[in-house]
Order: sequence, then structure tokens, then C-alpha cells
Amino acid sequence: MAVRGTPSWLGDQNAATALRLLLDHGPLSRNGVGERSGLSRPTATQMIARLEDKGLIEVVGEESIGRGPRAALYGVRNDLAYGVAINVDQEGVRSTVVDLAGTRHPVAHKAAAGMPAHRGAARDVAQAVLDACEAADVDLTAIRHIRVGVPSSVDPRHDELSSVAALPGWSRKSIRRQLEGALGCEVEVDNDVNLAAIAERATGPYSPAGTFALLWVGYGIGLAVDVAGTVLRGASGGAGEIGNLPVPRGVPGADDGARDLEGFLGARALDRIGRETGWAEDGFARVLAGETLPERVCEVYAPRLAQSVIPVLGVVDPEVVVLGGPVGRAGGDRLVELTTRHLREHTRWDPDVRLSAVAGDAVLDGARTALGIRLREALLARATGSLPAADHARVLAERLRDID
Repeated sequence: MAVRGTPSWLGDQNAATALRLLLDHGPLSRNGVGERSGLSRPTATQMIARLEDKGLIEVVGEESIGRGPRAALYGVRNDLAYGVAINVDQEGVRSTVVDLAGTRHPVAHKAAAGMPAHRGAARDVAQAVLDACEAADVDLTAIRHIRVGVPSSVDPRHDELSSVAALPGWSRKSIRRQLEGALGCEVEVDNDVNLAAIAERATGPYSPAGTFALLWVGYGIGLAVDVAGTVLRGASGGAGEIGNLPVPRGVPGADDGARDLEGFLGARALDRIGRETGWAEDGFARVLAGETLPERVCEVYAPRLAQSVIPVLGVVDPEVVVLGGPVGRAGGDRLVELTTRHLREHTRWDPDVRLSAVAGDAVLDGARTALGIRLREALLARATGSLPAADHARVLAERLRDID
């Protein structure tokens, strides 16, 4: 490893600078690297040569530079490392391959109803990796990183999930160590709503320094707060677990027997509201099938949503409150309008309430975004020589295939 301040160390830092430029701007010539970095042409040539020697870039084309010979264009090799983004929830498991180029690979899906009765964390994740690689036609040995979203908070201090109620066969204890030991590569396990907030930040029109709160309503209710691009997770990973808060007194519907906000707003509550308003007995199942909430349901539901976000407004005071999750999106603009009205009429806060900007699987998109950042970091570490040279590809392939 190069020592800081030596020519070798400086060469590594210059190489990393060139690699960042290629990642940010796409293929560049030596001249292009020199112009964007502000360094001389000879230095840019050395930077390119160093990256070529490390096997991190390749010639991907040519560009005309006038009457002289055409200049080679260099791009980052996309086959160096891949990740797999995974979303495990009550509906099943969805997974997709992630690469350095940000390619939208196919999503593999296994419905919970069709999964084996004998499940577990290692089995679920291993099968998801295998399915994603098959769908994308990517060699299993290229996988380096895995990001898993789960409907549970994740305590980073004790490597522990707060709940496995929606994860059949999973253990709460030592979840990351358990998965990395079984699969033989880096695995990150994250809360589903936190990942959805990462996707929201990447998709929505939010100012770099802005703050938003994502209120996620699905089987239960969850919250993620993004401050200037950083999701607040809390000391135990439990920031945003508002489903455990008691139902406030005086809220319309507070006498329906629900003890906490999850019981007040979750799937069972929506089914109950559906029956009481004459809409449907199976309202939540209809939402999952893509049906929108009727006006009469939104009118009952909006005050409950508004009340649930008041503690967040009082503590964080975000500029924007985003309604997400299957129920939030099913309510559409009308639910946004009614929730906004209730907040303005009954509280001192007046945030911008809006629908989630993420269409489709926000949790999987968030895992994909986080993995893209991780792949980039790992590649830059290779450029500076700070990443161990050990190749875990063979270990990963063998362990995945051994998990039954």
C-alpha cells in the first residue's frame, strides 16, 4: 500500500480523480480527463495508464480531435463488480442486479404463497441472488455486494432486527453476520422505509439542503426522515418507528379499539374503514391490486394520517411530508389535499404534503440506489489500492449453491 505523500500515493490519488471523472461524465479521452481535472496532459496520460494497469478502465470508442489521429475514449469497466438489491416483505421477495452503469436489469419475483414452507434469512436471500443473476444473465461470481430491505428496524449496535413477524423463518439476532457468513460477501440489511426514502431523494425534486418526512402506509405505518440527503436512523436504528406510538385522544376514530398508530392506520384499520364506509370488506387487498381509495374512505383516513405526522412536525419540522406506501399512493391527490387541509385547520404547521415521486417498488429502488453508491466506493478503493486484493467470487458461488 502506498504511503501518504509519496509519489506512489499521489499517483493513486490522481488515478482516483480520473476514475471519478469517468464515473460522473462517462467516457473521456486523455485530453478530456486533463481538461476536467485541471492537470497537465502528461499527468492525465499517467492517470489513464495507471487505471489501465489496474484493469479498471478500457477503450470504449474514439473521438475526433481535428485533422490529427482520432483520440481513444476510455470508460469504466462495467463487468468488474455487481450487486443485488433485494426487497423481502409480506408479499414475497423481489430482487435485481445492480451495476456501475446504473442499468435497469430485470426484477425477479417470488410470491410468498409460492415459497417453500421451510424459509429463513439465508435461504431467502440466496435464492433472490440466484434468481436476479439468472434474470439479468449475469455470472454469479461477479456479485460483490448485497442490500436487503426488510419491514423491521435494524439495530447496528447489536446486529439485530426489531421484528421478524413478516419474515417467516428469519432470526432476529446477528442478522448481518448470519447472512455474510452464509453467502461469503458483503451484505447490508436495512429498514424498508429508510430505503424508500433513499429512492425518494434520488427521484423527487428536493433541494440538496432540504428535509422531508416520508410517511409510509402499507401493512403497517412507518416513517423516514431525510435531512439534506441523510436518512436519520437513530442510535438503535429505530428512528421512524411511529407505528408503536399510542393513538392520541380526541382524534376522529380514536375510540375504535386501536392501541397504537399501526392498529389505527394499517391494513386491518383500512379494512375496517372500508366496511364502515360501505366500500369493501377487503380494502387493503384491493389497494395491493391497484385500486384507488374512494372519496369517502379518504375523508375518514386523512385526519388519521395528519395526526400521525404531528409528532414529526413538532420535532423535525420538515419542509415536505411525502405520502408513500401502497395506501398512501392509492389515496392519490385527494388524500394529499384532505391531509393538508386537516393539518392547516387543526395544527400550527403547514408543510408541503405530496405523493411519493417513486413509481413501482420504492424499497427495491432505494436498495438499488444505495448499492450503486457502494459499488462506486468499492471501485474507487481499488483505484487507490486500499481494497484488499482477495477475490470472494468463488466463495460466494460455492456458498450460494450449497444453501438448500
